[in-house]
Amino acid sequence: MDEPSGTPSEAAGSGPAVLRRRRIGVLLVIAALAYLIDLGSKLLVVARLEGHQPIGVAGDIVTLQVIRNAGAAFGMGQAMTVVFTMIAAAVIIVIWRIARKLYSLPWAIALGLLLGGAFGNLTDRLFRAPGVFRGHVVDFISVQHFAVFNLADSAIVCGGILVVLLSFRGSNPDGSTHQVTKDEQEQ
Repeated sequence: MDEPSGTPSEAAGSGPAVLRRRRIGVLLVIAALAYLIDLGSKLLVVARLEGHQPIGVAGDIVTLQVIRNAGAAFGMGQAMTVVFTMIAAAVIIVIWRIARKLYSLPWAIALGLLLGGAFGNLTDRLFRAPGVFRGHVVDFISVQHFAVFNLADSAIVCGGILVVLLSFRGSNPDGSTHQVTKDEQEQ
C-alpha cells in the first residue's frame, strides 16, 4: 500500500505521506486556533472583567465573570491541581502519538480541538498564580445552573464529542473503519 518516496502519485501530492502531513497540518492549525482564541479570551477577560460585576450576555442565563479554578469541571478536585496538570500533559503526549498515524480529516479536527484545549488549560496550570504546576485556570463563561468554564473547556468537550461520534461510526484515526462482524455481534 505504501509507495516508495518519489513515485508519480506522491509527486502529484496524493501519496500516503503527503496525506498524513496534511492531516497533521489540519490538526496543528485547529489546535493553534483553539489555543490562541482561548488564550486571547482569557487575557481579555482578566484585564477587563476581573474584580468587576458579572456581565449579562443573555440576561441571567449566560454571564461573563472571572473565576480562578484550581480543580476540574464543577470545581471538583481543588487540591489536585498538580494531578490535572499531569493529566493535561499526558493527553498532549497521547494525541501526538496518535497523530503519527493520522490519515482521517474528522479525527484531525477532533484531536486538534482536544490538543488546543489541553494546551490552553495547561498554560494556565503552568504560568498562573499561585505557581508552576499549581496555577488556577481562568474560567469566565457562566451558564445558569451549570459550571463556569472557558473556551479551552469548550474545545475539549467538542473534540471529545467528535471522538465519541467517530468511534461509534467505526472510524479510526488512520482512516480505516472497524466494522463489527456477525460473530462479534453474537458474542
